Amino acid sequence: MTDRLDQPQGSSRSRRGAVAALLGALVVLIAGYVGAAAYASGRTPSDTKVGGVQVGGMGPSQARKALAAGVEERSSAPVTLTAGEKSAKINPEQAGLSVDLDASVRDLTGFTLNPVKVLGHLTGGGEHSLKTHVDESRLTAAVTKAAATLAVPAKEGAISVKGGKVALTEPVRGQKVQVDRTVETISSSWPRSAPIVAPVTESTPKVSLDELKRVKTEFADKAMSGPVAVKAGDKTFEISAAALAPAISFPADASGKITPAFDDKRIIEAVTRAAEKADATSEARDATVTYRSGQATVVPSRTGVALETGKIVAPVTAALTSAERAAIIPVTVSQPTFTTEKAKATLPKGLISTFTTYFNPNGGGRVHNIELAARTLNGTYVPPGGTFSLNGILGKRTPEKGYQKGGVIQDGRLNENYGGGISQVSTTVFNAAFFAGMRFLEYMPHGFYISRYPEGREATISFPYPDNKWVNTTDGGVQIRATSSNGQVTVAFYGTKKWDITAKKGPRRNIVPFKKITDDSPDCVTQTPTPGFDVTVTRTFLQGGKALRTEDFNTHYIPEDDVNCTHPDSK
Repeated sequence: MTDRLDQPQGSSRSRRGAVAALLGALVVLIAGYVGAAAYASGRTPSDTKVGGVQVGGMGPSQARKALAAGVEERSSAPVTLTAGEKSAKINPEQAGLSVDLDASVRDLTGFTLNPVKVLGHLTGGGEHSLKTHVDESRLTAAVTKAAATLAVPAKEGAISVKGGKVALTEPVRGQKVQVDRTVETISSSWPRSAPIVAPVTESTPKVSLDELKRVKTEFADKAMSGPVAVKAGDKTFEISAAALAPAISFPADASGKITPAFDDKRIIEAVTRAAEKADATSEARDATVTYRSGQATVVPSRTGVALETGKIVAPVTAALTSAERAAIIPVTVSQPTFTTEKAKATLPKGLISTFTTYFNPNGGGRVHNIELAARTLNGTYVPPGGTFSLNGILGKRTPEKGYQKGGVIQDGRLNENYGGGISQVSTTVFNAAFFAGMRFLEYMPHGFYISRYPEGREATISFPYPDNKWVNTTDGGVQIRATSSNGQVTVAFYGTKKWDITAKKGPRRNIVPFKKITDDSPDCVTQTPTPGFDVTVTRTFLQGGKALRTEDFNTHYIPEDDVNCTHPDSK
């Protein structure tokens, strides 16, 4: 059996009383705390601001009203976004931004047992943030639209030397608004009166402003500072900076470094033009011989001087930035083929050959054309080795040149056209050249045989083809004298006689009879019938009575049909 000490009854009652007292005090404390919390929930804490608006000590309704009035201007004002030097405005209502007044006040006046909030209510308020509502999709759309306004595309700078004047365009850094981050910034800071700086992504041009300034100073300013002096042979001339400017460009490599580049072709063209303008270059020119009143005048030949094009670019581009601004360009000298001395030595010494053909002096336009062509041809000079072209002398026969309509052969029939009749001049020239021993390059007989011309020794002409073209194969120059009057045209060659020429005509062969044609058209021209045939003429070159060589001229003629014109207006 274990012993125990007896407890006094008074001690037990004391402990129960203490506990009861403690519980009572706790109940009173809790009741007081709840009462204080209930008291505090009916109004905002003193000295309380929401979004910068004073609402301290106000009841919920009064605080809401004060808050609405205080933020109205800010919440309705456009949101200003800035990016660099650009700005854009967003309408808050259209962007889905609004202030939640009830939530903003409810946090300050609602009943709560949270000791921190209760203590805050009893001791005073402080600064509180506004509660806002954000429609993120609408805000994103508004920011995206504003971002397009704020965007700046990156732009490369440039150097220009157009017109010989240096101009520098500064590069522009690009910027692109970061839409998502901007939406976050607006959501967390709205409403506010200060502009919002939009976060951007920047893009940098390849070539920096410093690099552009370097090239401007080191090259462009120097290159365009004045003309470049050029010495070519014994001539000196200047070429302006403006003339060279189109040949200069400023490409940049991958690292952004600029190296001036030159267009060789343009530089050569610019220098060549400047040289020509300054008479520093010239083409070789043959001597020419002209006749006036039967007297020969020799126009002197000229030596040609040309720039060596392969040696233009290097000295000229180097001169652009040199202190002397001078370039030396080599030249090549070319000699004329027909020099003044040769022209004088080969002046015509006497008659080489002459030939005359005859025509009806009452032939109207045909006669007029023959006389006009003879006057134009008269006095023509062909140097030794030179080429004669009758089309080159007469040109196209037109009314403006004074030519009239005359008879021509067209598609095997007689017709009329401007210049008709000058085939007689062509045939006369052909025969004079034939008996002078000239080498024919181009000629064509008439389509059918015409009795006023020698068989196998005649040449028609039209523009531009066929021509009457030959080379002067004599040892001297040839002066052509052509006259026409009283139904005849004579062409004489004066020069240095080299050969005696004889001609022998063979018999006609391959005879083709003509046809009889009746034509009732008003433009019909009556024809005298002649059969077609082939014939060969042999030219023999003699010197000192000895035959050196022979040359055959084969001619084919079609028949000239017997045309009977029945129309009253036919010719």
